[in-house]
Amino acid sequence: MSKPIVAIVGRPNVGKSTLFNQIGKRRVSIVDDMPGVTRDRIYMDAEWLNHTFTMIDTGGIEFDESDQILRSMRQQAKIAMAEADVIVFVVDGRVGLTSADEEVGHMLRSAKKPVVLAINKIDSPQLEANIYEFYNLGLGDPIGISASNALGLGDLLDAVVESFPQNDEEEKEEDEISIAVIGRPNVGKSSIVNALIGEERVIVSDIAGTTRDAIDTHFVSDGNKFMLIDTAGMRRKGKIDEAVERYSVMRSLRAVDRADVVLMVINAFEGITEQDKKIAGYAHESGKGVVIIVNKWDIFPDKDDKSTLRFTEDLRDELGFLQYAPVLYTSALTHQRIPRITELVKYVADQQSMRIQTSVLNELIRDAVSVNPPPSHRGKQLKIYFMTQADICPPKFIVFVNDPELMHFSYLRFLENRLRESFGFEGTPLKLIVRGRKEEEDI
Repeated sequence: MSKPIVAIVGRPNVGKSTLFNQIGKRRVSIVDDMPGVTRDRIYMDAEWLNHTFTMIDTGGIEFDESDQILRSMRQQAKIAMAEADVIVFVVDGRVGLTSADEEVGHMLRSAKKPVVLAINKIDSPQLEANIYEFYNLGLGDPIGISASNALGLGDLLDAVVESFPQNDEEEKEEDEISIAVIGRPNVGKSSIVNALIGEERVIVSDIAGTTRDAIDTHFVSDGNKFMLIDTAGMRRKGKIDEAVERYSVMRSLRAVDRADVVLMVINAFEGITEQDKKIAGYAHESGKGVVIIVNKWDIFPDKDDKSTLRFTEDLRDELGFLQYAPVLYTSALTHQRIPRITELVKYVADQQSMRIQTSVLNELIRDAVSVNPPPSHRGKQLKIYFMTQADICPPKFIVFVNDPELMHFSYLRFLENRLRESFGFEGTPLKLIVRGRKEEEDI
């Protein structure tokens, strides 16, 4: 299901990025005393009380119309507000309520979204009295925090998760496979959707960015039920000028979160770009099944009987983390290989749901260890006791060893390759978790 989105907004230099980094527990946003350091939205997943959500850090909101950068930062913050389910409005408790805070507060009241008001830099009891004047903003009870010292963050996050919307998404039917169609603009995603379902369900245009929102379509193919999500195209930050297109990027990421299998669509004529890698990487990190669709193959120049082989090799080089993903060469215009898409999607969904008995896994471990003994470090030998499967979609395996620190990433990759050689798992990422034997009871 889609994760709630939390936007952190406020005027410059009130501590938004510090708060963002504290909640995310890692330094992502640049923190500096100079106003205007954060100029674009930065996204990061976070968790509180078993609630996972996506945070957006925004540039400071200023109302100087003469400065193009400040106008752009203000527009970015407005977009983040439009995307968000909950807005955290950060103000400076040391400075007190300013006219700029009041203008931002007016923007937030107009947004009609849940707002949590965070009074930052309250790092001593003497400053707590400064909180009360912020009631004048009319945005509910202010919460005093110190982002730099991690004070009051529990109360703040409690208020945030309490404001999350109730999940009212339509439940998909049992055994229905949900598919997100992703990729850069104008690679043929909407044409593929129309070809799959046999009707003009989605508007098709040669103008990049025609599809603005994710559209769900239910259909049946060869007795299998599918829910197809056609997403807005994602493009590089420098190429996104319209606010509506910026909004569509997050809608696309939401669609990936909801999907079982992702169709990563690439334009054969244009080849693989850095943005393709980023989009595919998001799907991979989300643990989704992936099928790579190389579309517009009918117009690929100078084709011969080795063209698909060479293109696939390039794909494997460029998208090294998607070695497991099947590749299909299609033409939505001529319907070349379009019927095979649902066959591959069903196959990948089955691979994602595969369960392997522990006894079979341990036999694989014994064979793997005999072929390639585990590494040692400073005279200490890694011992693998057993492996068990903990979850599906994506398949997750726990490997119990004598000392997790002795497990080198290359040996973990060796074990993953043995799993794929023995059982397939085509189209799905695998998660291998290493634990010490004493953690056995935590399964």
